[in-house]
Amino acid sequence: MKLLLTLLTLIAIASPALAKDDITKELITSRGKTRPYYLYVPSTLKPGSQAPLIIMLHGSNRTGVTLVEKWKDLAKKEGIILADPDATNLSGWGAPQDGPDFLHDLTEELKAKFPVDPKRVYLFGHSAGAVFALEMSLMESQYLAATAIHAGALARDMMELIPMAKRKIPFSIQVGDSDQYFALKDVRETQEALKAAGFNVQLTEIPNHDHWYYDQAPKFNQTAWEFLKKVVLDAEPRYQKYNWN
Repeated sequence: MKLLLTLLTLIAIASPALAKDDITKELITSRGKTRPYYLYVPSTLKPGSQAPLIIMLHGSNRTGVTLVEKWKDLAKKEGIILADPDATNLSGWGAPQDGPDFLHDLTEELKAKFPVDPKRVYLFGHSAGAVFALEMSLMESQYLAATAIHAGALARDMMELIPMAKRKIPFSIQVGDSDQYFALKDVRETQEALKAAGFNVQLTEIPNHDHWYYDQAPKFNQTAWEFLKKVVLDAEPRYQKYNWN
């Protein structure tokens, strides 16, 4: 009995997120810098089973907690681990400071701490985070299973990333027909370029919807998750290193 109580105490100490079932602010050191991220590990995780992980990329002038808060209820229901770091510059994401190495370091640390299924690591991004999610997915198509975004598109000078992808990673794109930052023609151009290269792209055009994600987040998140959860890597994840010098 004494041994059992000791083991239970150690588990509670080692897994505060599991015990509290809330969002926690954590720190990670990557590329010599300490970075904050927001973590949610639901109490609904089944012992002995692996869980999907969604790495989230927030919009401009936000922090990581803003997306995790909106996904928390769905994550608890579905048993999803969530993590959203702060961008180096909160006004937007950029390489190499924010990825792909940083996102890889974060993912690997979470794999070491929690029962993450390595074949079910996904990206979700909104606005500036959506653009960066598209770029990172093309660069790390064999490491990430699939990506879903709300309100984003590839800039024309980033289209050169498409033929660099070593796997046809699936994409879900949601955008409002009244989005004031990402015009439908630009989002459709992204979809068409990806589809022409053989990628599976689900585009959802939302009537009478602008750029604002937060009020209808549960609906957008459900659509994204229905897409993501069907995709599992068919091989062990492979990370592509880049020379940024």
